[in-house]
Amino acid sequence: MKKLFKLTEYIKPYRKEAYLSLFMLTIVVLMDLTIPRLVQRIIDDGIAQNDMGAVISTSVLMLVISFLGMSFSIGNNTLSVKAGEGFARDLREAIFIKIQEFSFGNLDRMKTGNLIVRLTSDVMVLNQVFRMTLRIGTRAPLLMIGSIALMFMTNTQLTLTILPLLLFILLIVGLLVVKLGPIFMEIQKKLDNLNTVLQENIAGIRVVKAFVRQPFEEQRFEKVNQDFTQVHIRILSIIATIFPAVMMLVNIGILVVLWFGGVQAIEGSLTVGEIVAFVNYLGITMVPLLIMGMFASIVASGIASAERVDEV
Repeated sequence: MKKLFKLTEYIKPYRKEAYLSLFMLTIVVLMDLTIPRLVQRIIDDGIAQNDMGAVISTSVLMLVISFLGMSFSIGNNTLSVKAGEGFARDLREAIFIKIQEFSFGNLDRMKTGNLIVRLTSDVMVLNQVFRMTLRIGTRAPLLMIGSIALMFMTNTQLTLTILPLLLFILLIVGLLVVKLGPIFMEIQKKLDNLNTVLQENIAGIRVVKAFVRQPFEEQRFEKVNQDFTQVHIRILSIIATIFPAVMMLVNIGILVVLWFGGVQAIEGSLTVGEIVAFVNYLGITMVPLLIMGMFASIVASGIASAERVDEV
């Protein structure tokens, strides 16, 4: 993780875009958190009271808020892309200049294919980490914290009932980062080997043909290609297992809320609108947890790429 933070010096020229992007993102989060409360108002103050005026006025307000949220979201995405691509361009240039200063010993140790991967694939991964941090990487925690706070404001007892499930999902996300980090590092190493064999073969294709070495080169490439494929299958299998499991927990959480919330509604201590708002806030809480699981895999990949770039 230290190597990843070390690369933040290349972000400094784009601080203005990054801060403005985060500001717009914060407004989008506030807009998102407002919608469930307005839905509650439509149900409790409009439908339950047969007040069509309250339904119409609240619906119009929801449309306005949704439009503003969309506008600020577009601004956030545009600025994050601009900052991310600028960061990637500067980092690629810095790596290229550093390679020009390599000694012959360093050039022999770091093969051409290895350096190409670090200059292209690794920088692309780091660019993705930076852009996603300015978008979902920041939005997810803000949404989760805000929605949990509003869940407590809606019904404390119901929130305490569902809290252990949320903590358990957070634990799964944390374990995902720990598990995926070393595998992403292995993926990049296998990609190094693949590109090295490919580069050497293409560069020396005339020699290969002259000495009839095609069968040997085919077997050599087949081995590194198979190694790369197997590692990729392993990491995708882990991700394919984690996300359905988390979705199942999300559905269990909604079921718990509807059960206990329904009992309180029957007793008169909770309105139907509050149950709907609570389920919406629960969904807003769960979705960021899923997003953080996806973002965790991106960060794990970024940590591996940052170490490889730092080595150059």
